[in-house]
Amino acid sequence: MPLQPMITGARHMISAGHYLATEAGHAILQAGGNAVDAGVAAGIALGVVHSDQVQFAGVAPMLVYLAERDDVVAIAGLGGWPRAARLETFVQDHGGAIPLGLLRTVVPAAPDAWILALERYGTMSFADVASAAIRYARDGFTMHPVMAFYIAKNADNYRRWSGNAAIWLPHARPPREGELFVQTDLARSIQFMADEERAASRRGRAAGLAAARDAFYRGDLATAMVRYHRDHGGWLAAEDLATYRSEIEAPLRTTFQGTEVMSCGAWCQGPVLLQMLSLLDGDDLKALGHNSPAYVHLVTEVMKLCFADRDRYYGDPRFVDVPMAALLSRAYAAGRRRLVGDTACPDMPPAGDVGSRPALPRPSPASPLTPAGTHDLAGDTSYVCVVDRHGNAFSGTPSDVSWESPVIPGLGFCPSSRGSQSWAVPGHASAVAPGKRPRLTPNPALARRGGSFLMPFGAPGGDLQPQGMLQVLLNHVVFGMSIQDAIDAPRFVTHSFPGSFEPHPYHPGRLDLERGLGGAAGDALGARGHRIEWLPDLSLGTAGVCAIVADRERGVLYGGADPRRAARAMGR
Repeated sequence: MPLQPMITGARHMISAGHYLATEAGHAILQAGGNAVDAGVAAGIALGVVHSDQVQFAGVAPMLVYLAERDDVVAIAGLGGWPRAARLETFVQDHGGAIPLGLLRTVVPAAPDAWILALERYGTMSFADVASAAIRYARDGFTMHPVMAFYIAKNADNYRRWSGNAAIWLPHARPPREGELFVQTDLARSIQFMADEERAASRRGRAAGLAAARDAFYRGDLATAMVRYHRDHGGWLAAEDLATYRSEIEAPLRTTFQGTEVMSCGAWCQGPVLLQMLSLLDGDDLKALGHNSPAYVHLVTEVMKLCFADRDRYYGDPRFVDVPMAALLSRAYAAGRRRLVGDTACPDMPPAGDVGSRPALPRPSPASPLTPAGTHDLAGDTSYVCVVDRHGNAFSGTPSDVSWESPVIPGLGFCPSSRGSQSWAVPGHASAVAPGKRPRLTPNPALARRGGSFLMPFGAPGGDLQPQGMLQVLLNHVVFGMSIQDAIDAPRFVTHSFPGSFEPHPYHPGRLDLERGLGGAAGDALGARGHRIEWLPDLSLGTAGVCAIVADRERGVLYGGADPRRAARAMGR
């Protein structure tokens, strides 16, 4: 039996990282909106009901399948470093670290990305799709266990700034499960954008959306952000905000056993999932047995090889030459696959020799080893996917936390602190530079097979995201599990590479196993040289995958949501 019920529908389906976000998106679908309208509504709602891990002023990368055109587009909802940012500041003044606080701020991208998606591919107004988020923020919602856990875990960081503590530590302590959680300043900020849209909408829908955007990037909200940065030593300036535009681009693609899988570009870690699939294509994974020691070993070693390439080559393609065509080529994958032996590589293997980027010195291992079950490596983020009555699909991964930088007084949100995913290391592919985007962990994905199969999927969890997404896809495509069973199945994750978040912790050889894999499997993997750490069943430390499978031949939609988080699917 699935740990959550399989949700089926014939008209539309949504799955998101919190049930209230799912409800918000489903209401839009019921009202006649399309997949983009619903995805944006749920994404904005996640910035309220998961404001520990998703900020309204954070990041929002997304993929959109357009049924009428039979095409997929990517929206790069990720801002770059402010023009005033300097790598030398971190190297000389902070010992090569990117400290907590305002200096982590990059240009907030999510509001622009949501509005761009609505403008180009949606049908509704910003006010329509933001109405549930405004209500959740203004009237409050009951605190859920995942958010309560993360706020308590990061309580000391919240206390660094009185404004953050006032919102996320009400009553001078972390909120408890079931308590009402209200965010009046955030409600007022989103409502201001909606009001500006309504005032301009007599000139048409496009004018209204532009006014909502300008309220954030040129109007009162921008003025407050810039003033706070100016007065407190930050770098964000009016020009950074006023000139920001999210980009629409073609996704990257690979094919695995006849299924085409797509991700965003190398400004995020999305291509690492495609590399993993490329290395595994051609292996008889089914013959190894689902989650057998041989299977777990092979998949783990392949993931380590691909993370090594990510560490050396991935970065903002506008600033660095990422040899993506070579990294995704079949010949390259075959050569890398031959490096997998019967025993575990004790650390991160060397990256492949493609392109001209020099290898940097190997990082020092993190110490001490994080105790099993503490979820210190769980990361952040949330996720939403939608398929509508027209066959369009949406896959989006909004993110950014509220414990790494100060909230802007009166606004209720923290401008994106995603600078934590850059490196203060000269020569690194993702080194800090003015205007350059950090190498983002959020990486929405979408799979399809001819006209018969469509599957938007993704997850929260930092570096865990592509690992959990890979296993769910393999569970479904290779082992034939229903999408909910594929999500429920026990998982494993490696940490044998430098983490994406400052201070980029590195745990050579570490392999975390959910207890459902069984002690015998752990013993066998330990004998192969893996450093085993045990996690509870359904651990936060193995990502939180959501997915929708559209069986177009039968006309049935299947919604899967991860019981490891507060995720839910809903359809009709």
